[in-house]
Amino acid sequence: MGSDHPVAASLKVLAGILETQKQRGHETVNISPEAEALLGAMPRKFMEAASLPVAIAQPAVTAAPATAKPASNGASQSVKVTAAAPQSEEEVRASLNQIFKDLKSSEECRALGTLFETVVFATGDPTANIVVVGGAPGAQEESLRKPLVGQAWDKLGQMLKAMGLPAGDVYFSNVVKFRAKKGDGRLQGTSSRAPTGDEMRVCLPFLRREIQAVQPRVILALGKIAAEGLVDKGGTVNSFRQESHYFEGVPVVVTEHPLKVLRDERESSLGELKEKKRAVWEDMLKVMEVAGLKISDKQRGYFK
Repeated sequence: MGSDHPVAASLKVLAGILETQKQRGHETVNISPEAEALLGAMPRKFMEAASLPVAIAQPAVTAAPATAKPASNGASQSVKVTAAAPQSEEEVRASLNQIFKDLKSSEECRALGTLFETVVFATGDPTANIVVVGGAPGAQEESLRKPLVGQAWDKLGQMLKAMGLPAGDVYFSNVVKFRAKKGDGRLQGTSSRAPTGDEMRVCLPFLRREIQAVQPRVILALGKIAAEGLVDKGGTVNSFRQESHYFEGVPVVVTEHPLKVLRDERESSLGELKEKKRAVWEDMLKVMEVAGLKISDKQRGYFK
């Protein structure tokens, strides 16, 4: 069975998720009902891949094996994998409201002294299959207390529309939940700067809790800063595209920030622009595939 076979690809994704959780010291991994159903279908897929007749009923699957985690005495210790209990929208909203309250009163965030006090939390569908994550809020986002506004929102809306995805069906957030100060903070005006590693570090726990509450199928990281925060290493958008990434066990797709797309539209030649737009659209197709959205022939043919 080749590495590009759907079953092999699924196992590779599963192995990556389990390895990530093992490295973080987790003994259980939450999975969505959709993932549980996919795992339950694997025995049949294996038989179909091997061209063997399927003569047994498919059993219900409630857990999957994970890579062994070394115990303190050197013996191997199995890692349990349990299905995530589905939550109602009301329960998810209650969880997100608590995260927001905890964020507002976070002493660690305030202790840095490099962040303004206004919380820019999140918008969108709290039960979305797709979560879009930016880097940090700018002046306009801080003023409106919403991530991804203005020109960035307009361009992102165009991208989502091309995917056949209403913006109301997506959850939007940032890695850093406060606007970063510049200089002494009093002379900043409307300018902004990229967040530091410490600023991302103190805010990431809140984003982790958001992802755990929403339980999306895929995360779309907008730009280099968002990718570095989620992946926890440096790199470029193109380098991030070459690897598989996960955040809290959820696949992460990295693409250009909408403001970078707008800048390319102004500054790139026609040939360069087509290639850059093609790369961004391929990222969107990857998001659609992971999220289980139907992709039309027309959508697959964009920029070809």
